[in-house]
Amino acid sequence: MAAQKRDRPWLMRTYAGHSTASDSNALYRRNLAKGQTGLSVAFDLPTQTGYDSDHVLARGEVGRVGVPVGHLGDMRTLFDGIPLERTNTSMTINATAMWLLALYQVVAEEQGADVAKLTGTTQNDIVKEYLSRGTHVFPPGPSVRLITDMIAYTVAHIPKWNPINICSYHLQEAGATPVQEIAYSMCTAIAVLDAVRDSGQVPAERMGEVVGRISFFVNAGVRFVEEMCKMRAFNRLWEKVTRERYGIEDAKQRRFRYGVQVNSLGLTEAQPENNVQRIVLEMLAVTLSKDARARAVQLPAWNEALGLPRPWDQQWSLRIQQVLAYESDLLEYGDLFDGSHVVEAKTAELLAGAEAEIAKVLGMGGVIPAVESGYLKSELVASHAERRARIEAGQDKIIGVNCFDSTEDSPLTADLDTAIMVVDPASERSVLANLDAWRGSRDEAAVQGALARLKEVAATDENLMEATLACARAGATTGEWSFALREVFGEYRAPTGVGGAPVAVAAEPGGELAAVRAAVAATAAELGTGKLRLLVGKPGLDGHSNGAEQIAVRARDAGFEVVYQGIRLTPEQIVSAAVAEDVHCVGLSILSGAHPELVPDVIQRLGRAGVEDVPVIVGGIIPAADAEVLRAAGVAAVFTPKDFGITTIIGRIVDEIRLANRLQPWAAATAATS
Repeated sequence: MAAQKRDRPWLMRTYAGHSTASDSNALYRRNLAKGQTGLSVAFDLPTQTGYDSDHVLARGEVGRVGVPVGHLGDMRTLFDGIPLERTNTSMTINATAMWLLALYQVVAEEQGADVAKLTGTTQNDIVKEYLSRGTHVFPPGPSVRLITDMIAYTVAHIPKWNPINICSYHLQEAGATPVQEIAYSMCTAIAVLDAVRDSGQVPAERMGEVVGRISFFVNAGVRFVEEMCKMRAFNRLWEKVTRERYGIEDAKQRRFRYGVQVNSLGLTEAQPENNVQRIVLEMLAVTLSKDARARAVQLPAWNEALGLPRPWDQQWSLRIQQVLAYESDLLEYGDLFDGSHVVEAKTAELLAGAEAEIAKVLGMGGVIPAVESGYLKSELVASHAERRARIEAGQDKIIGVNCFDSTEDSPLTADLDTAIMVVDPASERSVLANLDAWRGSRDEAAVQGALARLKEVAATDENLMEATLACARAGATTGEWSFALREVFGEYRAPTGVGGAPVAVAAEPGGELAAVRAAVAATAAELGTGKLRLLVGKPGLDGHSNGAEQIAVRARDAGFEVVYQGIRLTPEQIVSAAVAEDVHCVGLSILSGAHPELVPDVIQRLGRAGVEDVPVIVGGIIPAADAEVLRAAGVAAVFTPKDFGITTIIGRIVDEIRLANRLQPWAAATAATS
């Protein structure tokens, strides 16, 4: 039998980077040797938010969730021995995307590469940072200007590069429904394309080249049929928008080009082995339908809800892709779902809903006004609250969490201390020493001159890319580049969305929320205060605020007065707020792994401020061994992803407040008076 002609597989990546540039370089080389066909660089939070590794906010965050890249020397090390002209590199970087692309280009030039042949992607979607990941730095206007300048530059000089990856992925992680995911990311694309068109930097006849380099980064959840239809709807909508709004006639330039990381929101700490089949099912949603197939796929690892995956865990996820692409016959056929009435009806439903929501956002003036007004954030917080409420009520089944939770002991998690990767604290000291040596070896006058020129250009309408490249070549650091622009553009704190979120769970008589509301009111009365006050704090640079927002909303609905100032706070700022607001409990949310450094700091500062009867609770991705250390340091309670009942958590907070104030636990007090 003649062999079937097979389609070319999608790019296969794993999202990787940690500790130091040299450690990450070794990891990349191993992954490429295993058959990975592209790189996906994870940068640490200081790099993403424009801080040098020795900044006060970077403490405990260096090398935790990605690789620290502070200057040109780090970028050289990161790609040492990896020919960039022949490597497709995706970089998850947004506020500092221009800076990292400049460093990447200079290293490619040093390798002797033809810059015009570089292929890859800078994520560079700042809108979703205001709504979900929280690594924004500058206000919306200057942020759009940075994106516009990068697009204009790459079209002219790096024509195979994708200068922006518009991300619906993080919207779904923040609670977006499929309709919201399509609509809000498409509104972002419209805002970006309008800005490029209106900037005058790209001639009208070359707008097709701009459209042709716009890529998307989407999420695929476990609802297989809905997710696949979502991608078909995305396809159709992009075709319509690019043809009708921008007049693009070339079908190749109108093609919907997207990469995907499948859903991490649905991965569970409980029975984490179930995450493998979730990941496989989610991958099928973006690969089975040829007409809506992803151009690149990266899969999370089974243990992402526990901590940082090890190289072996990432290899497992790569092998999942390879089995589908090379062992199955998927790539030998056309679209498997053409003619399906079910798929067509669901696709049309999602498309209609997305177009209605797009019209609503555009009626507000577009995605930027909708961000600044807080509308988009409130909608996402509300959607996420509704999802959590359905899980708590058992309407949405999560295997191993709210149903079928009996389990055998898992050999995968028999030794939790070795089931995840732990970043060596010594790596942070190594990065700081490297940074200090870099500053000491450069031409300081050249650096200051380049930074001064950058600020001059930022105050005009001139494209910022050349001035940024000059800073990179002179030896400026990530923090110096971003703070130069901060001086001109200012900084931005996005709306939290908490105040505008509607009630997601009704306090029905006899229900859990009603009981917790009674406990909150009674405890406040016993303490002689009008309301119990809960401070929800996000110390450090971790911008993943979904959990903190859901706790804040449910605590509000339970009768607490909630103090929530958003992300990116120092321990000192959190303690100052706790003292000023005279709170009854401090809740800290950290998902980046920086809890060993930041939580004890907050506790010590509270003690020095004379605050002794205020319990501190912590939530996040916290290994069991770390939880024990935190409790020994004075933490009253530790909550991890397995604690999915938010109302139950709020009840636990009430009891910690009562315990700290020498009151009987609420259940015991109720029994004593009944």
